[in-house]
Amino acid sequence: MHAYDMVVRAGRAVMPGGVRAAAVAVARGRIAAVDVPEAPLDAAEVVDLADDEVLLPGLVDTHVHVDEPGRTEWEGFESATRAALAGGVTTILDMPLNSVPPTVDLAALEVKREAARGQCHVDVGFWGGAVPGNADALQLLHEAGVFGFKCFLLDSGVEEFPPLSLAELERYLAVAAAFDGLVLVHAEDPQVIDAAPDPRGPGYEAFLASRPHQAEDVAIAHVLDAARRTGARVHIVHLSSAHALPLLRQARRDAVRVTVETCPHYLSLDAENVPTGATEYKCCPPIRDATNRTELWRALGAGDVDCVVSDHSPCPPELKRRGSGDFGAAWGGIASLELGLPVVWTEARAQGHDLADVVRWMAEGPARVAALRRKGRIVVGADADLVAFAPDATVVVDPARLHHRHAVTPYAGRELTGVVRRTWLRGRVPVPMDPGGTLLTRGDA
Repeated sequence: MHAYDMVVRAGRAVMPGGVRAAAVAVARGRIAAVDVPEAPLDAAEVVDLADDEVLLPGLVDTHVHVDEPGRTEWEGFESATRAALAGGVTTILDMPLNSVPPTVDLAALEVKREAARGQCHVDVGFWGGAVPGNADALQLLHEAGVFGFKCFLLDSGVEEFPPLSLAELERYLAVAAAFDGLVLVHAEDPQVIDAAPDPRGPGYEAFLASRPHQAEDVAIAHVLDAARRTGARVHIVHLSSAHALPLLRQARRDAVRVTVETCPHYLSLDAENVPTGATEYKCCPPIRDATNRTELWRALGAGDVDCVVSDHSPCPPELKRRGSGDFGAAWGGIASLELGLPVVWTEARAQGHDLADVVRWMAEGPARVAALRRKGRIVVGADADLVAFAPDATVVVDPARLHHRHAVTPYAGRELTGVVRRTWLRGRVPVPMDPGGTLLTRGDA
């Protein structure tokens, strides 16, 4: 009998205290010891990383639209989690909408879990939904293990997941505050958007004008005010407007319990460079200008943004309306689950950041927001979710080689820096025919 199942020796490993050489020992799916590389750790298997590889904790992506059941032709647990694994993401949390039924009550949660069982190549947890009429279901969903509740303040794009009014938002925040639940908000104001220009046509400028930054700013102000009054925990999803950052900073100074995420596309793409009719760039809120992107990077570096997650929201190619290039008619969503790490690392390195920063934003931060206590860090007791990453290797994005269901991406043909060489889930290298992912519940992960 060996003391450990596996030891991974790395000349560079990203640890909570920084980057250093380490030997990471694994037993029964958990990290059992972290020592110097030359430590005499007895293991059934010893893996020595190559000189050009760095050991990272598995990334955590808390904003993924898997779409199964009901819209499995858009994506699905098998394809989405294969994409995650290929991208060094070992834990995802699935959003409650775009699937049918949406995860807004206990029956729908069980339908979702049943659809996922036996298909997942990484660990998967679930957000619940907050929609008009289901306030009484929130605590039941919380007790059943969802990680929090997603809501919209405007049309979500799917009729089975309607938005909350501002009055309903405050009432639902009060409900969630009673059991310390987390409420995630898609914060765009419908009145601002209703007054904006029509988004129809192939010009990106028209689409951008139809979703002005003021829509985010006004909605975020409403959310923060309601959180002040109720004491609820709130999380702003997919922040794209840098103009809202002063509001968020002030709210934190006022002890409002707010966290915020942004996404790889807001950190790597500019409105000025979106080609005419290139609807694969459409998402809501939209990709904004280069100055805005620079401000998001500054906020991320300063700690004003808690994490970077994908908002992986795929659809069949025909719904992107590439034939007409009509931004108004196209489905809004970017599929980037597999590409998030190299996209962010490519830009982060150019901005003067290091891999420890990227791990803080894409592993530690999302795990902290979702209270995934055993995820996102290389520490004793954590799940042995590990990634061998080659930070200097490059790859040109070929959509046909990606693992998500449809080969649609705004990163097609783009050269990215950083390649995932190997991923371990709970100390095991998953194999395609034997999905090893676990369904997670809040409090147990």
